[in-house]
Parts: sequence; structure tokens; C-alpha cells
Amino acid sequence: MCCSTLSHEFHGEGYQEGYSEGSHIGVIEGRRSGALHGARIGSEIGYYVGFAMTWQHLLQRYEEKEKSSKKRKALESLIGMIQKYPYENPTYDKLHEDLEKIRGKFKQVCSLLNIQSDFRFNTERSALTF
Repeated sequence: MCCSTLSHEFHGEGYQEGYSEGSHIGVIEGRRSGALHGARIGSEIGYYVGFAMTWQHLLQRYEEKEKSSKKRKALESLIGMIQKYPYENPTYDKLHEDLEKIRGKFKQVCSLLNIQSDFRFNTERSALTF
């Protein structure tokens, strides 16, 4: 065998080993990234649900019906959007678009309730670990 044939053979083997190892590591990193992103979205949606249900209960209990009807309708709309959100279908093509609509509705509800709309997910101290 000639030097160039051996070099070509080693190059091919090295390429295959590197490709296999890189693919494996890519899958692991992809899963980790997907899990973190999913946890962030789940935490955000959970926050909105808790917020909306609490305020819906408070308005029903303490405010006059005519005075809070616009607020209640906005809260019901937010809850409806959240209930329709396709949690279990990550391939849904409008996943992020629907999330942006929920965020917008949340901000509208906050404005109607005259409260600040600040949801933050702390990546440094996430309760979810993998």
C-alpha cells in the first residue's frame, strides 16, 4: 500500500468517527436545549393560567358585574387561548405565533387591571434540572 492510500483510508475513518460522535453529541445537546426551552414556555404559560384564574375569581367575588365585564371578558379570552394552546404538539407550525398572541392578551389584561405585566424566567436558578 502506498502512503497516499493509507492517508486517504485514515482520513475516511477519522471522518466517520468524528461524524458519528458529533451526531451523538448534537442529539444530546438538542434534547437538553429543547427541554430547557419547553420548561421556560411551560413556566410562562403556568404563570399566565394562575394569574388569569386568580383575577377571574377576584373579579367575580368583589366587583360589580357591569363595572368589570370588559376585564372579565379579556380574562376569559386569555384563559381560552391558553386552553387551546397545543402543548403536546411541538411540530405545530404556529406554536410561537400563538404564544405571542397569549403574551399580547396578557399585557392587555394587565393594562385593564392597571397592574404591571412582568413575567421573567430566571435561567440561573431554574427549578427544573436534567
